[in-house]
Amino acid sequence: MADPFSNSRSPPPAPLAPVALGGWWWLLWRWFTSPTVRAAMDLHRRLGLRLRDRRDLLDEATRATLRAALDALAAAWARGETAAALREQMRQTAAVADRCLPKPPWAAAREGAEMLLIALTVVLALRSFAVQPMQIPSGSMQPTLYGVTAEDMRFRDGFQPPVGLLARWRAWVRGESDYHIVARTPGLLEEIEPPQPLVPFLPGLPYLTKQRFRLGGTWYTVWFPPQDLPNPTPFNVPPDHLFFAHAGVNPRRRYRAGEDIINLRVIAGDHVLVDRFTYNFRRPRRGEIIVFETDGVLGLQPGTHYIKRLIGLGNEHIRIGNDRHVVVDGQRLDATTPHLAGVYSFAGPPRENQYAGHLNDWVARRNRVPRGALAPLFPDGSATFTVRPHHYLVLGDNTVNSYDSRRWGDLPQENVVGRLFMVYWPFSERFGWGQE
Repeated sequence: MADPFSNSRSPPPAPLAPVALGGWWWLLWRWFTSPTVRAAMDLHRRLGLRLRDRRDLLDEATRATLRAALDALAAAWARGETAAALREQMRQTAAVADRCLPKPPWAAAREGAEMLLIALTVVLALRSFAVQPMQIPSGSMQPTLYGVTAEDMRFRDGFQPPVGLLARWRAWVRGESDYHIVARTPGLLEEIEPPQPLVPFLPGLPYLTKQRFRLGGTWYTVWFPPQDLPNPTPFNVPPDHLFFAHAGVNPRRRYRAGEDIINLRVIAGDHVLVDRFTYNFRRPRRGEIIVFETDGVLGLQPGTHYIKRLIGLGNEHIRIGNDRHVVVDGQRLDATTPHLAGVYSFAGPPRENQYAGHLNDWVARRNRVPRGALAPLFPDGSATFTVRPHHYLVLGDNTVNSYDSRRWGDLPQENVVGRLFMVYWPFSERFGWGQE
């Protein structure tokens, strides 16, 4: 058989054909029914690739020896050898390859690095062109998508935080982390230190931190305090004290020994996958939940991403009526509008973290929100905002507490990264494909 790896310009001979009746159909049948035949063909392929990659480093005699071994292996499966005979031929071929193609130094490490590089390339390609992971940064899309939330468990009768494997399971599956600290000595809260990195030379890892505080002359340590808790309005708590504010720690209260200082449950925000693929073929549609970059949007912190619901398209005239329904070019949106069934399913007065339609500033003031704090661009039900060409207007589902287009206006189309694809963690009632 001619050398398929040589530089000769002569045409290669016809490939080996099985001698049994049925020709290539018979060989194909053996490939489907015999694991040994499949293993032999895979070995032939892998050794052929190794020979091709190293042919310039081998002399002609070595190349000829290995080619002969590969031809013998191909002839064995073509003749219809038994499984035992084929395995023996595979063993002989592998032995020849080990002599002719010794592995270079650090071969295992090189192969592992190559596999890691390929995996990283695939991940980066998927992230750039298909799907991108994202954590919901705030509570502006609640109850559709949740940011990080905290619940003070001190006043829940009979509650005891889970420990051991149950605590680990709830943290990994449900995203629930419990912080429980009991006073060892009586006294007042005296000092709260800033969070400190557990590894001093890796200060940029916010989840590998600890925070100490002193109460009644005794120091306590909070391990891995959450760094992305929402800041309760309108108090604007300093970041270093935010965890203790959610835990209800009162600096004016004298705690007794054995009393709970902190019994807080923190629930991780939804982690989602963003579909970056679909909008390459069509424009975003009203009611879809989109992710966009903040660069170039006046009033937003640059270099980050927001997630909101798309309400207004370019050149449209938008009003927010006093009945909490958006009106687009004179057409009132309601629960029958695609993707807006949940948003307009409200009943009763506006409440935070509940569907309540969309509030203009006049309605917000009636619900004790300061003038201009929520919707200065929509002061009342008659005010109209015209979306600029090639721009979008977006609103949060948590309309009582959402920093959205009612305050900072519209955003350029080119800022859109993609649409919500699915919630992949934690495993809550929101887990699964895109939410409406």
